[in-house]
Amino acid sequence: MALEHTLPAPHDLLAARRETAVRAAVAEGLVSDDEPVAALLDADAVRESARALHGAFAEVAAPGQRILHAFAVKAASLVPVLRLLDAEGVGAEVASPGELALARAAGVASSRTVFDSPAKTHAELRQALALGIAVNADNPEELTRLDALMADAMTSSPIGIRVNPQLGAGAIDAMSTATATSKFGVALRDPGARDWVVRAYLDRPWLTTLHNHTGSQGIPLELMAAGVRELYALAEEINEAAGRRQITTLDIGGGLPVNFTSDEVTPSFTDYAQLLRREVPGLFSGAYGLVTEFGRALLAKAGTVLARVEYAKSAGGRPIAVTHAGVQVAVRTVFAPEAWPLRVTAYDAKGVPKTGAPVAQDVAGPACFAGDLVARDRALPRLAAGDHVALLDTGAYYFSTPFSYNSLARPGVYGFTADPATDTVRFARLRRPQSLTEIVAESGGAYGDALTGL
Repeated sequence: MALEHTLPAPHDLLAARRETAVRAAVAEGLVSDDEPVAALLDADAVRESARALHGAFAEVAAPGQRILHAFAVKAASLVPVLRLLDAEGVGAEVASPGELALARAAGVASSRTVFDSPAKTHAELRQALALGIAVNADNPEELTRLDALMADAMTSSPIGIRVNPQLGAGAIDAMSTATATSKFGVALRDPGARDWVVRAYLDRPWLTTLHNHTGSQGIPLELMAAGVRELYALAEEINEAAGRRQITTLDIGGGLPVNFTSDEVTPSFTDYAQLLRREVPGLFSGAYGLVTEFGRALLAKAGTVLARVEYAKSAGGRPIAVTHAGVQVAVRTVFAPEAWPLRVTAYDAKGVPKTGAPVAQDVAGPACFAGDLVARDRALPRLAAGDHVALLDTGAYYFSTPFSYNSLARPGVYGFTADPATDTVRFARLRRPQSLTEIVAESGGAYGDALTGL
């Protein structure tokens, strides 16, 4: 009887590549006494995630239906990452002039760029229209600004209004964008708001997009789908009132939650796309082009923060591993650990997974305040000076948007491809470690005499 050969699960391959890369990073000195913390990004995991997104929506879309997947740049504000995603057919959703500059530096076409922000200036709107970038107006005052700009200039920009269906919060209040009092979009259930939105479209034939964003970490898929259902119904109402298909594109936002408890990708893009097909079947009829704005879900699993354990100590009977990965790379985890817990794994001095009986211990960062902990009372093999810890699922929002507390340097970021079968790894620097000279320059070093000379 022939033996059956089964391929390893995708999450097993992800873990195997990560462990191979951690060993190589230590061996090659990417983490060392001089650079005690570094970030690693699995390039193949990024590609796999982008292809999973494309495949999930292609499976449910009508033949020839236009779909633009625009990556939320805030989730990984690194030019090489944006260029890799662009090569995989993923555009850019930007929310500031800085993010737009990054997308342009990465070569993302204006036609595949979407500008969302609740605080766009006149200059920012003017630039977006000049470039032909899609713009979603956040509020009536912004729409008035666009009225004036549209009167003075021709543009190829798709323009729409962001609406808030006011469906309620998820598990993390600060990440919930569709609450009754959310700062984002036109609140549809406020008195007169829905009628105002319909009239705004009827008065402006150049408004052809409708946008909302219900999801983010902590939002259940059912609530996300309900937000899309509200968006679709409003678009149909506007088009019926207009007597034509004025709205041609629905921007359904992003915010797919990430599983931070294992390497498994759950929920998946397929889970979400299939749910949308069941709950909002007209979405995939081909009558509308679609835009998505996923961020964290595309990148989280691809990233690892690797840091050296500098000291091992104890206090009140609890072991404490003092490492170089803390609030400067894991801001949300440190300040809101219940909402943003991270998996932490232990490695020895050579980057090999550490063995031994689990011991409840704190994993602390280097910052000078007591709460700088990335894990509390966590059961891990007893960590010692010279060991390493890895913060998993950190490919989005962690090392790409560091926090300069204590003037701690931004870590180097390294993309990698790894082949566990041959134990080979290739690294490419995505961002070099921040130097002390750069820290001084950013902190006004060139203006040292400015105050004493007043």
